[in-house]
Amino acid sequence: MYDPKPGDRLSSLDTPSMIVDLDIMEENIRKLFLLLQPTGVSIRPHLKTTKSPILAKKLIAAGAKGGCVAKLSEAEVMCAEGVDDILITCEIVGPAKVPRLVELFRKYPKIQTVVDSKEGASAIDAALKASGIETPIQVLIDLDVGLHRTGVAPEAALPLAQHIAKLGHLKLIGVQGYEGHLQHVHSREQREKECRASMVILSATATLLREEGFDIQVVTTGGTGTAEFCATVPGITEVQPGSFIFMDSDYRNAVGTYFSHSLTILSTVISKSGTERRVTIDAGLKSLTTDSGNAEPKDMPGVVYTPMGDEHGWLTWGVELEDFPLGARVEMIPSHIDPTVNLHDFYYAHRKGVIEEIWPVATRGKVQ
Repeated sequence: MYDPKPGDRLSSLDTPSMIVDLDIMEENIRKLFLLLQPTGVSIRPHLKTTKSPILAKKLIAAGAKGGCVAKLSEAEVMCAEGVDDILITCEIVGPAKVPRLVELFRKYPKIQTVVDSKEGASAIDAALKASGIETPIQVLIDLDVGLHRTGVAPEAALPLAQHIAKLGHLKLIGVQGYEGHLQHVHSREQREKECRASMVILSATATLLREEGFDIQVVTTGGTGTAEFCATVPGITEVQPGSFIFMDSDYRNAVGTYFSHSLTILSTVISKSGTERRVTIDAGLKSLTTDSGNAEPKDMPGVVYTPMGDEHGWLTWGVELEDFPLGARVEMIPSHIDPTVNLHDFYYAHRKGVIEEIWPVATRGKVQ
């Protein structure tokens, strides 16, 4: 069995394989910090994109303040690997999850989480009280700024804050508001206008809470499509971009080419049966997600990818292009980077076609 290792060339990899061009990835990181650091906001990258403590540490070394994760199980992996300045951006609710949060907090007291209900806050408080842990966990109120997925309405933030203040084991430190519905708005002008409207809701709520005596230190928001706008809004202290590091076709179509595609899925032409100007590659639905449209062949204008089941895909072209021979390698640009990464076990990070590092997708499948 072939076991890839640093120093091997990409041409030796079996396929489908997830590959990362280090020169492009490092330039994406440089560009993000060049864009955002002058604003003075903290950059807390969302690690649901990379799912990798190794990459989290690279981002921290570049200047990031810890990281975000979506799920408790992701936080458990990140903390165990030495990335323990973590904000869990989804609510922790229910008797299966809350005790896990308590045990994680016992080991890693820097973790933060969000709440959007009195019931949820009270359950965490009761579990911490029963555990004997005296230090309160830091929490942020999750505010609905227009996505309507999670978060309290602005008018409900103060009553929730007042409820948290009565609990002995929660410390309210901030508010979170994610404008996820705006990340892929194609018009830059419209995206900025609607983003700033969401930020008015978020910053005004933070101001109201401060006026009522709450020590709101953190106002966190933003993604790859909006972080540059969020970071210039007075009162915003932190942004959470994630996809910028790899990029996908959906984000590129929305926000342009400031960041480049550093991650692709390397595949192989395995069949030429059927019509002319059509070949089959070994990357299907188990290698590339389709929720944001189909993947694209890299640097192949006029060539279209169509999934053909779990393990196969077609490449077709309607113009006179050079034919693809059997065994030809094709790099596919994912349409949605986060769930595509979650389909693979390893990143093969290369520079000019030579593998330098191999990173496990450590939080793959960590959806609890």
